[in-house]
Amino acid sequence: MRYELEQFSPATVRAAADRIAPLVERTPLIRLDHDGPIEIWLKLENLQPIRSFKIRGAANAMLAAGAAELEKGVWAASAGNMGQGVAYCARELEVPGIIVVPEGAPATKTRAIQRFGATTVEAPFRDWFEIYETREYPGMAGHFIHAFSDPDVMAGNATIGLEIVEDLPQFDAVVIPYGGGGLSCGIAALLRQLQPGVAVYAAEVSTAAPLAAAFAAGKPVAIEHRRTFIDGIGGPVLFAEMWDFAARVLDGALVSSVDEIRRAIRHLATRNAMVAEGAGAAGVAAAMAGRVTTAAGEPARRVVCVVSGGNIDRAVLADILQETEE
Repeated sequence: MRYELEQFSPATVRAAADRIAPLVERTPLIRLDHDGPIEIWLKLENLQPIRSFKIRGAANAMLAAGAAELEKGVWAASAGNMGQGVAYCARELEVPGIIVVPEGAPATKTRAIQRFGATTVEAPFRDWFEIYETREYPGMAGHFIHAFSDPDVMAGNATIGLEIVEDLPQFDAVVIPYGGGGLSCGIAALLRQLQPGVAVYAAEVSTAAPLAAAFAAGKPVAIEHRRTFIDGIGGPVLFAEMWDFAARVLDGALVSSVDEIRRAIRHLATRNAMVAEGAGAAGVAAAMAGRVTTAAGEPARRVVCVVSGGNIDRAVLADILQETEE
């Protein structure tokens, strides 16, 4: 599968926005309270009904599929947030949902999937990860919703970019967490058409940054992958169709350490009263560290960070909040 900008035209994304409006919140764009020299604006997808942007892509994919396609239910593979999005939309549309989760998935997210009425099936991490390639798993039936590599999912995600442009007409750069690529590539594809002079970056964590490694090498390469509490980004590999598109629509990947992301989570909570999960704070960490530049390579002065989600285990959040600043 090869993605093209035309698949995410402003008209297509506006149609997606209209389609998902009954299920999705238009989230606020607020300025980060911080002491740095640049303006950092926060697109707060952690305020969605499921506390994650994933509801946008899930809603658009399911509504675009239609009632007949959903008659036997839906299923997805997810570490948590897409599972919640599919489960929430399945409940609202009154169809059954099954989510295949990897062993060791955060309890906060697994419980939320079940709370929304979907069934969870646990799979070994390697088997779970292969679903994104094969789109199959033993015992699964119904309509499969891919977490990122699906044009309807990506168009739903791109509605975030539409809202940013409408709420903040002028900005230098956008930083978007990169997990599978459906969020950052969807938004970037739209912005290339609406705001071609804006730099668009992916945000990764140093313990697993396959996109940054691919940009450096000019192709996907093997990386060292270490799982941390930052579970929404940082896969062990890049998917070919997503790398092909990312290389064309993104300006690069900005990598932050686990400690930097922990500090960003703490900063968001104490200065803006916002709870962000690790992936959601990754872009904020990069912006606070001064890594964001304009398309011309100058230091960015006005940066938008997509806070992609707020589903973080309470124990992890409590530990982060108890840490003292250096």
